[in-house]
Amino acid sequence: MNVSCSSMVSNLNKIPPLNSESPLQENFSKGYLFSLIPKCKSLRELKQIQAYSIKTQHQNDIFFVRKLIDFCTFEGNLASLYYANKLFDQIPDPDIVLFNLMARGYAQSEIPLQSLVLFVHILCLGLVPDYYTFPSLLKACANANALQEGKQLHSLAIKYGLNRDEFVCPALMNMYIENNEIGSARRVFDGISDPCVVNYNALIMGYVRSSEPDEALSLFRELQAKKLNATDVTVLGVIAACSLLGALKLGKWLHEYVNKNGFDRYVKVNTALVDMYAKSGSLEDALSVFRGMSFRDTQAWSTMIMAYAVHGCAVQAISLFEEMRSCQVQPDGITFLALLYSCNHAGLVDECFSYFHQMRDEYKIVPSIKHYGCVLDVLGRVGRLDEAYEFVKNLPIKPTPLLWRTLLAACSIHGNIKLGELVMEKIFKLEISHSGDYVMFSNMCARAGRWEDAKVYRRMMKDRVVAKVPGCSSIELDNVVHEFFSGDGTKLEYRELHQAVDKLMEKLKLVGYVPDTSLVVHLDMEDEEKESTLRYHSEKLAITFGLLNSPPGETIRVVKNLRICRDCHAAAKLISLVSDRMIILRDVQRFHHFKDGKCSCGDYW
Repeated sequence: MNVSCSSMVSNLNKIPPLNSESPLQENFSKGYLFSLIPKCKSLRELKQIQAYSIKTQHQNDIFFVRKLIDFCTFEGNLASLYYANKLFDQIPDPDIVLFNLMARGYAQSEIPLQSLVLFVHILCLGLVPDYYTFPSLLKACANANALQEGKQLHSLAIKYGLNRDEFVCPALMNMYIENNEIGSARRVFDGISDPCVVNYNALIMGYVRSSEPDEALSLFRELQAKKLNATDVTVLGVIAACSLLGALKLGKWLHEYVNKNGFDRYVKVNTALVDMYAKSGSLEDALSVFRGMSFRDTQAWSTMIMAYAVHGCAVQAISLFEEMRSCQVQPDGITFLALLYSCNHAGLVDECFSYFHQMRDEYKIVPSIKHYGCVLDVLGRVGRLDEAYEFVKNLPIKPTPLLWRTLLAACSIHGNIKLGELVMEKIFKLEISHSGDYVMFSNMCARAGRWEDAKVYRRMMKDRVVAKVPGCSSIELDNVVHEFFSGDGTKLEYRELHQAVDKLMEKLKLVGYVPDTSLVVHLDMEDEEKESTLRYHSEKLAITFGLLNSPPGETIRVVKNLRICRDCHAAAKLISLVSDRMIILRDVQRFHHFKDGKCSCGDYW
């Protein structure tokens, strides 16, 4: 028969005070108190138990106090932690086990570094940390992005001979990964004599977070060579790495590996496959995995809606959302972000506002900066710039540089240089190190004939040592990913590719291609030089390489690290026409499906 903790606590006063001459009653009282602690539902109930422990003289029993502190620190709740800290301070001779409980609680709380303050205190008491101590402290440094403190703990772990411990090593790696020190995490990994799958998983995920998918896949191959059994976490990391590369053939092999090894029973793995196929340009495969799932949670539905969104299929995204609601699956903030994203890339202003209000008013989801960004973007794209400016000015949260940058992009699209200047001032008050801001506004000035202003911003960029991010495009052929950077076509080792691009551009001119040299703002260049600069953009190099090295009729799939420029977009449409090929290009914002001289975005991106 189940009895609630509240009713049991209320019966405490019925138990007579402890008779020191009655060991039976003492054992009964102690056992009764121990049995109550796990049944507690609130800190108030725990305090009642602790009060009775004083009445029965068990308040100094180390095992009883350990139970109390364990309960208080399990959730990382600040009120409970404060109470646990008071209990800890009252113990005359705390042991390392009690400290480890406190450290665990603080590490997962809002004040993780308080665990380090307490750690200094217990070191002064002469306590020696063990292999349970460092994982919690390192987790605290990871959660607080406290790299220097994490490094000091690493040194201490070496001093105590615990730096190679099976619990400490993954925590060290995670601390460095969370602090964007993937190289240090790799050195920890390399120092492990016989790394287990947990160590591999941590580093694979670290490389994915650091956008180094090739390293993640190399580790996976190493894991396989050692005959280690991959886990669902391993598979999630490898699929994510494949998503970053946009490598469809490799992704299909991974899908077979998932099915063969029974990982397809995991909802998260199937969801990752949907995302991978979508990011690799195969919406059909993404939908096939989604429809084949026996159970779909909110994340799975949201991922498929986002897949439709980035491929420019707004109608399908909205239809799937309505299907999700009919299946009684509760949408979350990510679901609505996908919906808003699909609307802004299709110019569906009314629908975008409708879903935004539905999210906020019906589902009580507090909009994030990304939700506001989608609404701002849809206004900017359709040219309602004054309305967009008022929207961002009146936000209930402080606008970020990214929000102002979204409006700047809209100003660039519609040639509103006056508002663009105002937006640049807003951006520079918050951030001056983003190269795209200078390049975008300088190009706006050049297109408006304001050459001196264009030079000023280019010079400002140089003086502030702001480096422009080079355009990079990749293409997968025969399970090998080839990367090209803008300007590579002029290198000697790319002479054959250089000549092929030249021939292709001349062929395009016969069907109406005119290079958009207005995109090149270098004043000391002749038109021929500007055309040459455009000719060797990374997208054109990757597409041409694909045409040269793949069978006729095969789809060309390219991934670009930046937004595709107008000239490359126009060229890609015509390349799809003259080569009779489907070209699928994924840029930093969305997918473009080029076929028969047209693009799926409808020239609206």
